[in-house]
Amino acid sequence: MAHSLSFISTNLNTLLLNHHQCRSFGAFVSPSKSKTRFARTIRAVQETQGGPRRLIDIIRTVPDISRNYFKKPSRRTLFGGISLLGGFYVAQTISLSFGALGVNDVIAAVLCVLLTEYVTRFYYSRTTVTFPIALLNNFKMGFTYGLFIDAFKLAS
Repeated sequence: MAHSLSFISTNLNTLLLNHHQCRSFGAFVSPSKSKTRFARTIRAVQETQGGPRRLIDIIRTVPDISRNYFKKPSRRTLFGGISLLGGFYVAQTISLSFGALGVNDVIAAVLCVLLTEYVTRFYYSRTTVTFPIALLNNFKMGFTYGLFIDAFKLAS
């Protein structure tokens, strides 16, 4: 019974396919040619595809994509503000965690000062400032501002 039903369904499908044309990639093709055309099209797309195939090729395209993404001044301003607020958040977190524990306060302060001084030297020693370096400087400014605000909170 199951064999006869599958035979009827396959015959019905071939009958329907023979009477109607199937559409393949925007062109009407007869059912007998659709299988070979589909295989040929897939093979042609794989062979002539100019896009990156390896992971390193994709990684190499990231700088170009990000350069094009950050061409708009509004996006640059947005990410500059995010970097500034990120530095502020990190400073508040460091101050809270080391201040609450009371352990290694001096070491944390020395590392914070070294970080800000190194970023300042790195930023001002450049002849041209790129966008990632400007983001790093914004992060440093937010970090310094966060430490100052936390110092004012502790003094009051």
